[in-house]
Amino acid sequence: MRILVADRFSDAAMAQLRSDGHEVEYAPDLDEATLGSALAGFDGLVVRSTRVTEAAIEASETLQLVVRAGAGTNTIDLVAAAGNSVVVCNTPGKNADAVAELTMGLILAIDRNIPDNVADLREGVWNKKTYSQARGLKGRRLGIVGFGEIGSEVAKRAAAFGLAIFTVDRSGRSEAALERMAQLDVTTVANLEELFAAVDIISLHVPSAPVTSGIIGRELLAYVNPGTVIINTSRGEVVDEAAVLEVIDEKDLRIGTDVFLAEPAAGSNVFDSAFARHPRVYGTHHIGASTEQSQQAVADEVVAVIESFASGNVRNQVLG
Repeated sequence: MRILVADRFSDAAMAQLRSDGHEVEYAPDLDEATLGSALAGFDGLVVRSTRVTEAAIEASETLQLVVRAGAGTNTIDLVAAAGNSVVVCNTPGKNADAVAELTMGLILAIDRNIPDNVADLREGVWNKKTYSQARGLKGRRLGIVGFGEIGSEVAKRAAAFGLAIFTVDRSGRSEAALERMAQLDVTTVANLEELFAAVDIISLHVPSAPVTSGIIGRELLAYVNPGTVIINTSRGEVVDEAAVLEVIDEKDLRIGTDVFLAEPAAGSNVFDSAFARHPRVYGTHHIGASTEQSQQAVADEVVAVIESFASGNVRNQVLG
C-alpha cells in the first residue's frame, strides 16, 4: 500500500511498515486545508489530530483506508468516508493508561494546589499557610462518566488512593466489565442527575457525539454539590464552558481539563480562552495520550490495522 502519514508518528512504526513492503510518506505538517491535495495516489492515510473532511476524502480516487492513531474519530467525516467506500479504523484503548495517569494528576494538582505552589515559589513567595488547606482524597467520592477502557483505568488508580467509585448503571456491559466493577466495589446509580448529586469529583471519559455534547451544562450543573471538582480528559465539546463559568465561583467549583472548545489544531499557537484563564481552572494542552509509552502502543496498533487491511481483514473499524 501507499500510505500517507499526516501527523507526528513513530519512526520505528514507519520503518516496520516499510520493511513489510509498504511505501510510506511522512508529512506531519499537513493540515485540513492542504491534506486533500496531498492525498492523490495514496491508498492509506494515518492521522492523529489532522481533520479529514469530505473534501479531502473526495479529492483522492485511490484512498481506501483512514487510520486514526487514537480512539476518537470526531475529526474524520465518517459519513463521507462511508459514501466513498473508505474504511475508517482507530486504535481503541491504547492510550487508556496515559489518559488515566493525567486524570489522576489533575485531581491531585487541584487538591494540593500544586500549580499555584509552583508559581508562587518561582516568584519568590513562601505561602505555606495558604497551601496547607488541602481536603485530601481518601474517602472522597469519584463519579466516572463513561466507564470504558479509560474510565476503568481511572477507577483502578482512584481506588488505590482510597476514593469511592460511582458510575451510572446501564445495560449491555460485558461480563469482564462487570467483574472489574465488582472488584473495585463500584456503586452504580440510576442516572447522571443522581450521580452528580452523590459525588465530590466528576471525571468525564466519553466520546464526542451529539448525545454527549454539552453534557456538563446548566441542567446537570444544578445537581452538582458546592466544592465539586470536575475533570475533563475526553473532548472539549462535552463541557458547556459558558454554563460552567456562570456558576464556577458561586458553587466553588474546581475544574481540571485537558481539552477545550475551539482549541488550536496546531501544536503551537495563540489561545485566548476565558475558560482557560479562570483561576479555578487547571488546564493542560490536550496531552492526555502524549506519553512515550502510549504513543508507541498506538503506533504498534496502527501497524497492526494496516497489515490486517492489506491482508484482506478489517481491524477496529469505526462506522458512521
